[in-house]
Amino acid sequence: MNTWPDGVGRLILAETDSTNAEAVRRAQSGEPGPLWVMAQRQAKGRARCGRRWQGGTGNLTASLLVRPQITAETAALMSFVAALAAADTMARIAPGAKITLKWPNDALVNGRKACGILLESGAKAGGRLGWLVIGVGVNLASHPPAETLPADAVTPTDLVAEGGTPTAPEPALDLLAAAMATWSDRFRIEGFAPIREAWLSRAARLGQSVTASFSTGRITGVFADVDASGALVLNTPDGLRRIAAADIHFPEGV
Repeated sequence: MNTWPDGVGRLILAETDSTNAEAVRRAQSGEPGPLWVMAQRQAKGRARCGRRWQGGTGNLTASLLVRPQITAETAALMSFVAALAAADTMARIAPGAKITLKWPNDALVNGRKACGILLESGAKAGGRLGWLVIGVGVNLASHPPAETLPADAVTPTDLVAEGGTPTAPEPALDLLAAAMATWSDRFRIEGFAPIREAWLSRAARLGQSVTASFSTGRITGVFADVDASGALVLNTPDGLRRIAAADIHFPEGV
């Protein structure tokens, strides 16, 4: 599982603004990929919705550039593929910890956040993407103080703090790249169904109450499922609601 995948490039940088930004620049300059871009330090790490990703010393920040020739709808499902790869990587480093996945793009260790995923893409004629960048940040050895994050954010942690083996970023990237290749191949050959099943088997708070927040409001319901399009399905007093994009919050103390 930790053998570097054939045909995949690797670029290790001492520092960059953001590995996603670096991968996007290379995509726009014609880099064919697939290529992993990793940085020992990134000054302006990015997260969803324009937020900043606080990587920290000794952590893994890496982005995979691919040109999969798929639609934007199919590409969005790659976040589940990346989440499974990240979960496998984290389980190898911290085998005694409980690894769960928080919709749509986080991985938790013992209920605390230690990984985030960010997808960015470029359109091409015919409705298919010209390129896709999948950014993965894993807190290997440090994490931001909780007070620096929004009040309703999941408490952060890192793998060492949760009993994991101290692991440098480059060996962690080896694990991640191998796991990503495995799950990507399965997605390509078998489609989303086995990815969805594997993701749900690790889903955080499945069957429990969660709140989805949008710019227009909030909806609370029981996390019932993820459908074939990757949408979150909540069982609410008004019936089932399918949610394509939102921030998910867990009830305090649950």
